[in-house]
Parts: sequence; C-alpha cells; structure tokens
Amino acid sequence: MSPTLVRDTVTVFSREFAPVPREPVGLLFTMVQPLIFLFLFGPTLSGTGVLGDGGSPWQWFVPGILIMMCLYGPMAAGYSLLIELLGGSLERMLVTPLSRTAMLVGRTAKEFVILLAQAVLIIGLAIPLGFRPSPQGVLAGLALLTVLGVGLGGFSFVLAIASRPGGTMFYVVTQLVMFPLMLLSGLLLPLDTGPSWLRTAAALNPVFYVVEAERALFAGRFAEPPVLYGVLCACAVAAAGLALGIRAMRRGV
Repeated sequence: MSPTLVRDTVTVFSREFAPVPREPVGLLFTMVQPLIFLFLFGPTLSGTGVLGDGGSPWQWFVPGILIMMCLYGPMAAGYSLLIELLGGSLERMLVTPLSRTAMLVGRTAKEFVILLAQAVLIIGLAIPLGFRPSPQGVLAGLALLTVLGVGLGGFSFVLAIASRPGGTMFYVVTQLVMFPLMLLSGLLLPLDTGPSWLRTAAALNPVFYVVEAERALFAGRFAEPPVLYGVLCACAVAAAGLALGIRAMRRGV
C-alpha cells in the first residue's frame, strides 16, 4: 500500500469517524435488537439442551449474537454513502485528489472499529450472565468477526452505489438478504434437527460456517474443522466485498 493511499485512507477514516463519538445514540440504536435477543431470548435456552454436552447455552448463543450484530451493522454501512450520493455531498469529495480506493477503505475501517467496540460491549455484558470465553478465543473470534464485517460493508457500499438515484433498492435488497442470511446461519437455534432442505440451504450460506467457527474459537477449540471453514468463508466474503466495492467506487460514482 503506497504512502499516498495510506494518508488518504486515514483522512477518510478521520472524516467518517469524527461524528461517531458525538452521536452515541446511533451506536446504541444498532445494538437494540442484539441486546433484546441477548437478555430476553438467551435465558430461555437454559435447560433446552441446545448444547449436547450439557454446557452453558451462553457459550453457544453469544457468538451467534455477535454475528447478528455484524449483519445489522456493516450490512447497513452503505446507508451513509447513499445519503451522500443522493444529497450531492460526495461529489465535492470526488473533485479532490483523494484516492477513490481510500474513500472505500477508510469508510470500511470506520465500520469495523465500531463493530469491534460493540462486540466488546456485548461480551462484557454477557460475562455476568454466565458466558465464559477463552481469552485467546476472544481475540481470534473478534478478528474473524472483523474480516466478515469488512466484506459485508464492501457489499453494502456496492449496493448503495447501484441504488442510485432513488435509493429504494438499497432498503429492499438489504432486508431481503439480511433475514435469510440470519435465519439460515443457526444464530438463534441449532439447525441440526431441522428438515433436510433447511440444512441444505444452510450449507450454501457462508455465514453459517462463520457462526460455527466463532463458537469453536470462543470455546478455545482452535484446531477443529469448522474454524478452517469459517475463516475461508469470511476471507472470501471480505475479498469479494472489497474488490467489488473498490471497483464500484472507481467506476460507478
């Protein structure tokens, strides 16, 4: 990465991140649904045998909540870009010497910094409830979460650019994609006992493998096959999201 691209990326990141500390309500709003599931749905898993070995359901449930937060946050990241596109403010940036690649990378960096902060908060709130993650697993799980979030953010920016001039397509596609990804990933309930067609559909969902990897990592089981599959899927999503996002930013704006 050239020094100019690094400088431009830092510039864009600083511009995007500056309003965040002044608007903490916006950060909390994106966490409302994950928090509701954490405190109201999570306790109902006790005694359901969601873990075959009889372990705490929080070990199974909290990693899924983190992925849910990843879906709700980075997947909506393109909203701010869409607002700038529709309002014309982005055009003023495009006439500057800033790299268009940096415009995307800087925005993506801002999203995963926010995602990490929210994930740490969720983990902190879950520990008093009985969540006991592996310290090394937390670091590895957060890294994997960041990789997935970067990819989803890139796809969100692509969708925002493609949604011009009305922007309606952004909201429609986001909702149509988000819920199947969430429900077919086993975030809230295990899919092992579901019908065969449901398990087949889940096997085609890359988020399913990332969820399984997160659960293994937070439990400290680093050498299990789900970790490898999850890492490969998260890296593939990140690579595709960034590549398509940079291409759309260069050609489509």
